[in-house]
Parts: sequence; structure tokens; C-alpha cells
Amino acid sequence: MRGLFADGVPMGASPVADRVAVVPSFANVIAFQTADGLVLVDTGLRQTAQAMFDAVRAWSADPVRYAVFTHGHVDHVSGMVPYDQEAAAKGWQAPVVVAHEAVAARFERYAKTAGYNAVINRRQFGLDELEWPVDYRYPDRVYRDRDSFSCGGLTFELRHALGETDDHTWVFVPERRVLCPGDLFVWVSPNAGNPQKVQRYPAEWAAALREMASAGADRLLPSHGPPIIGAERVREALTCTAAYLESLVEQTLALMNAGARLDEIIHAVRPPADLAAKPYLQPVYDEPEFIVRNVWRLYGGWYDGNPAHLKPAPDAVLATALAELAGGAAALARRAQAAATAGDLRLAGDLAELAALAAPDDAAVHRVRAEVNEARAAAEPSLMAQGVFRWAARESRRVSP
Repeated sequence: MRGLFADGVPMGASPVADRVAVVPSFANVIAFQTADGLVLVDTGLRQTAQAMFDAVRAWSADPVRYAVFTHGHVDHVSGMVPYDQEAAAKGWQAPVVVAHEAVAARFERYAKTAGYNAVINRRQFGLDELEWPVDYRYPDRVYRDRDSFSCGGLTFELRHALGETDDHTWVFVPERRVLCPGDLFVWVSPNAGNPQKVQRYPAEWAAALREMASAGADRLLPSHGPPIIGAERVREALTCTAAYLESLVEQTLALMNAGARLDEIIHAVRPPADLAAKPYLQPVYDEPEFIVRNVWRLYGGWYDGNPAHLKPAPDAVLATALAELAGGAAALARRAQAAATAGDLRLAGDLAELAALAAPDDAAVHRVRAEVNEARAAAEPSLMAQGVFRWAARESRRVSP
């Protein structure tokens, strides 16, 4: 993805255990030095592949024997080219890429939906020039539920988990007591509700976290963010994250079972206050409200309980009718401004959107829509919400600079 995370330049390999190092960047590379060569967990972005390779090579010149993809997201699987080229140039055996069997299907889906993925990631990250890749390094060895392999005296135990993705792998190396969770732990509220991406699995994610917590690791090396050192700290981080997800799932299902609509549920469910206060569970990327929506989608489908939404009128038709009732699109825009001034940014967003749909060429209406969405972006903690609102504001600024 050209232009993505250009500031995520690796700073060099940092030893974190006996012959184990992390190369930190936007997505980390974790390297294990064994008697028979290196084993990598994740390989980073295409844009930083050479820099990550150079950082690993400054730490060890040993051949790379294996690379494990924790899942198929492009920031984890796009750094293999320098290692494959090196092996070919030096006459080494090519590295064996290991991953869950569903990774290949993800790559095929990405190729089919490259345009869509470009659009939603431009919106999510505010990167106008982002291009989505269509070619990938496929795994050489795949597994379904669990697998393991040995390299130079170390055992790499692989476990599949549904979580942020359907193709996730976590890795435990018992001889080093090192656990690599991939994106199952990322130092923020779990990415279990992303509004622009495919289904997430918060209940299964929590179960995987509890299984990881029982492994006995004293080093937790996430693919995003710094390591956690110490068995008790590792266990606490994993179990608290599990409890956070479990609470959101349980509350949501309880209301669904009681017949509540989605609208009621998203405004009622909250994570436990003590867990929400944890520094590694802050909603700075994803957020609980989005996780609740994903729970509903997983268990209840797309119908939200409002019969008007089952087969709705086109948005613009409804907006035009409401504008006529209100006295015109300008009246809706003025009411949106008043709601924003009063601090009700949700209502302001609804009204500003209706006004713009009813009068798509009205510069004054778009000026209000831009201002409302800029205010919404400034008020939101999560990058996902910020990205959507900033994108909407920019759309309207093109009509009304």
C-alpha cells in the first residue's frame, strides 16, 4: 500500500530475551536466533521491508529458515521479498512461510476487492494516495487448528484463533517462554469492531487470550507496540483484555435475548469501568460501541430491529421529504448547527447529513456539514471514527472550501 505509514521506519533490532529480538515499526518483526538459522514472526509492510531486513541483518547474518504470518493483514505479510531474494542470491534454501490455511483465501479476497480496500483504508487512515496490493507471498506450509515445528533446538507452537481475523495464529516458544500474539493483543481496545472491515470474533478472541494466559509465558511480544516482561504482567494483560471482551459480548447478547433493537443496545452497553481504565484498553483505534455492532452482526445479522430499515427509501428521497417538512435543507442545516452548539454531535451529524443529501450542491449546507464532521472528529478518541468524520468533512470542503 503505497503511502501507508511512511513514518513507521524501524529503529533497529532490540534484544528482549536470549537470542530473541524485536524490530519495532508500525508492525513489528520478531526474530528468533537458533542453531540452524532465524525464525521470524511477521515480516512487516512492503514500504519498510528493506529497512526491516537491514535491521534484522544488523543483528544476525544467519539464514532465515522460517517466517510465520500471524494473519494475512498486509502490514504483517509484506516483507518477505528481501529474504527470498537473499536466499536465491546466496544459494540458500528459501525460507518456509507458515500460516493458517485461511490466509490464502484472504489474499484472494484482497485481490478481488482491491479497489474497495483502497477506498476504505484511505478513509480510515486519511491517505489519499494509498494503493491496495494485488500480489502476495503465499504460505508454503499451512495448518488448520494447531501445528508446531522445530528449528535449531527451539519449538514453535502454533495455535489458530478467531479474533481480529478468521486466520489468526499465535505462537509460543516454550524454551524461551516467549509468546507472540500477533494482533490478539495490541496495547489498545481490541480491534474487534472495525466498522469498515469484515467480521470480527470477540467471544472466540477472549477464549484465545485466556488460553494464551495459561501458557506460562514471561515475555509477551505483540506485533504492534512494546513487549510486556514478567509472567504476572503478561497474565494480567491477557486476562483483563479477555474479560473486557467477554463483558461486551455478554451484555450485548443479554439485550438481544430480551428483544432489544440494535439502537438501544449500542447506547446501553459499556465495558466495566475498571477495565476501561487500563492503559492497554483505551479506545484509541477501535472502540466498544463498534465491538457491540460486530457482536450483533455475528449473532443477529444485518437487520437492526427497525422495520423502516428493512427496505428503506433511498437516503436522498427521505432527506428531501424531511427537508420539505422542516422548511428546506437550510433549516435542517441550521438545526444541525444548533445541536452542535449544544454539544449533541450525534444529532448534529444526522441533521447535517440529511441537509446535504437533500441539497447536494448547496455550498452553505456543505459548510455546515464540514463543520459538524470536523467537530465530531475532534471529539472522538478512536482513529476509526476520526477517519470517517474527517473524510466526510473533506467531501463537503470540496463543495464549500
